[in-house]
Amino acid sequence: MATQVLIDNPYVTLWFHTNGKIVHHRMHKFIVESVFRDFLEAGMLAMKQYGACKWLSDDRKNPVLAQTLHDWARDSWLPRTRDAGWKYWAIVAPEDELGQWTMQRAVDDYRAQGITAKYFKDPDEALSWLQGVDLIEPAA
Repeated sequence: MATQVLIDNPYVTLWFHTNGKIVHHRMHKFIVESVFRDFLEAGMLAMKQYGACKWLSDDRKNPVLAQTLHDWARDSWLPRTRDAGWKYWAIVAPEDELGQWTMQRAVDDYRAQGITAKYFKDPDEALSWLQGVDLIEPAA
């Protein structure tokens, strides 16, 4: 699969898989607010530019997000990203229990907004699911 690196820094790597039209990020450690916003915005712009509708979040190494970031993502970023075409979200949840709890709250919010979301333990399995997801499947 052809892959374009969009962002690569000590906090996060963001790719775009051109063949599957998949935005994919991997957090490397606790992420600061400006980097979080920047990489989500870059992913949303890639989704819009390339006509993508799938996102893989590998958040295993990010223990938790600040509530202000969850609020911003839900209230500002999510509607714009959904309007850009986002439909499917594969999540590799944080290893930390608190991070898993806060991620579940985000998933519940996003599902209520029409995003089909599924959890995975392995990023390769998550990528495989996104590659094979049937675009006719209704959002859950």
